[in-house]
Amino acid sequence: MVLGLEGVELGADGKVVSYAKFLYPTNALVVRKADSHGAVPSCRAGASRSLPGSRYKPVTAKPIPAGTDLGSDAGEAAEYDPNILDDPQWPCGKHKRVLIFASYMTTVIEYVKPSDLKKDMNETFREKFPHIKLTLSKIRSLKREMRNLSEECNLEPVTVSMAYVYFEKLVLQGKLNKQNRKLCAGACVLLAAKISSDLRKHEVKHLIDKLEERFRFNRRDLIGFEFTVLVALELALYLPENQVLPHYRRLTQQS
Repeated sequence: MVLGLEGVELGADGKVVSYAKFLYPTNALVVRKADSHGAVPSCRAGASRSLPGSRYKPVTAKPIPAGTDLGSDAGEAAEYDPNILDDPQWPCGKHKRVLIFASYMTTVIEYVKPSDLKKDMNETFREKFPHIKLTLSKIRSLKREMRNLSEECNLEPVTVSMAYVYFEKLVLQGKLNKQNRKLCAGACVLLAAKISSDLRKHEVKHLIDKLEERFRFNRRDLIGFEFTVLVALELALYLPENQVLPHYRRLTQQS
């Protein structure tokens, strides 16, 4: 069985598929148009800084030319929030009681069995995101596996952060399911490692070996699925700083 991602079309059997719709000019010599006040938009402060321990440099989100068709998922990708799936309120939503007094307000979280807490959390998540085919607990479990594997391979926190962004974008677009979830997680780690780390050939081979061992899939499937994920991400592997930093901070605080 050939696994794929919903809404992602690849060329096969002599069929040609163009991805030109995902490309737009980035030539620095092109003069940018002034806004309505006559000012020329500039790069956001700090956009040229690189995060510690990596050659990755965040980029500023670039304007997309008018008339460019990015498909039905473009709006969802543009509105990506790095805090949605890591919101600390998820595990205690139904078991939280807010007490309001004359001069202060406090929150009490009642004790509940871990199994019931997990069930309620997943139900609340399903109500809010009915189009996502995985439970929140399964999504977080996959992210832990991605982090643990990255630590075994000595990948930097910024690389894990980028893999999280790729993975969560696919999750929030509803492209993951029970069959392709591990391949997606593995492909996101592999793409992030290639784009943010200066890996040599033997290091890439070692990473693929570890991915194959931990997620229990065939490396041929992983390498073939890598391009599928790349197309699903609209070829946008360089990420704005505001998408990467929240994950980076959480990872460095946990270590």
